[in-house]
Amino acid sequence: MTSIEDRAAAALDRTAVADGVAVLAVSGGPDSLVLLDTMIGLAPARRLALVVAHFDHGIHPESAAVAERCRQHAARHDLPFELGHGALGPDCGETKARAARLRWLESVRVARQARWIVTAHHEDDQVETVLMRFLRGSGPAGLAGIGERRGEWIRPFLTVTRPELLERASTLDPPAWVDPSNLDPRHLRGWIRSQVLPLLEARLPTVRRQVLEARQAFADDRLAWDELLTGTGRLDYRPDRRGGSVAALPLNGYSSAVVRALIKALGRRAGLTVGRRQVARVQMLLAQASTGRMVDLSGGAVAALEFGRLRLFRPARHPTDYRAVLSAQASGTEAGGWRFVLTAERAPPRVPRGGLTTWIVPAALTVRAWREGDRIRPLRGRGSRLVVRCMQDGKLPRHDRPSWPVLEAESEVVWVPGVCRSDAMVPEPGAEALRIDADPSS
Repeated sequence: MTSIEDRAAAALDRTAVADGVAVLAVSGGPDSLVLLDTMIGLAPARRLALVVAHFDHGIHPESAAVAERCRQHAARHDLPFELGHGALGPDCGETKARAARLRWLESVRVARQARWIVTAHHEDDQVETVLMRFLRGSGPAGLAGIGERRGEWIRPFLTVTRPELLERASTLDPPAWVDPSNLDPRHLRGWIRSQVLPLLEARLPTVRRQVLEARQAFADDRLAWDELLTGTGRLDYRPDRRGGSVAALPLNGYSSAVVRALIKALGRRAGLTVGRRQVARVQMLLAQASTGRMVDLSGGAVAALEFGRLRLFRPARHPTDYRAVLSAQASGTEAGGWRFVLTAERAPPRVPRGGLTTWIVPAALTVRAWREGDRIRPLRGRGSRLVVRCMQDGKLPRHDRPSWPVLEAESEVVWVPGVCRSDAMVPEPGAEALRIDADPSS
């Protein structure tokens, strides 16, 4: 069998990890310390800058000492070290602890402007995860287990076993810490690891290999549905900043079972958890075929029918009563989840009616949220129109409208970014003007 380094290197190649900052999730246990040691060797050839990140849950009385050992490992290799504190207490469950750790690691990634978070999940973790999900009633997509990459999360050890990592960790100094809770049967994973798997292996010695083979079959099934979703022109899959959508009408040509699988695939693509009950709600939404309707999913996500499309997404939570004066600051002005950047520039021969960039005669400008009754005189149009009519023509979803920005000059709406430009205050071609770039930053 190839070395741990070779298998990890192959995984990094498959997941295209190179050229950037990688946050290493180091718990202080054998798996994560071998990950640190391995990534130090692999990083230079891939032009990776490593950051060691340790989250002290505050659960075990030795946690502070473990954090100090992790700091020592980072210092020995002159690597930046990030330490997070959870203060979760000894009675904290594994689900809550995991959620806190993942949130903190994501915050480190953002703060460090990192491209990846690398964890030490390995082959035995994979087996345990599949069994846990089966016992909890997961469907085929969940039984596909852990992937080598999901977004910025990278797991290069999924073809490495726990015994291999323990043998390698025995050579490291300071030594690895073995968390006693890993075998605690009060936790589902600890119960499976310490009691269930040994019993299964006593009766079925090849059970781990068989679980991994079944997992691969489920993974192939999940990949096939994802490719059907994105590779079928009739469905016209479109990702967006907060989710994704498909054409709703073609779904009527499939059986209910196929539609359910496609809804789940759409949810996965959107980064959302869509279980059986949520799928049933989406199917009911499709059956009602009423545009503008929405149903709640889990975790604050929603499904909506918008202009002939089924969209699954997390709605933006922006205020609907904001107001700000635009200024020519280098970094721009933030308002309502948007950034507006003003630049002095000669006007182009033709100012566009739509888009997220416009030019305007220099003037005092204010941005605020759209209000019912707002009107605009469309550029190269006739008369004035309600802004909401322009939004409808531009297929702007109903739930986005209350926080959508409009720009005012002299108490008149002169621009609705991405929707419509007014015929007011349009500069002459080549004249001095203000260029405005609008960026929906969240």
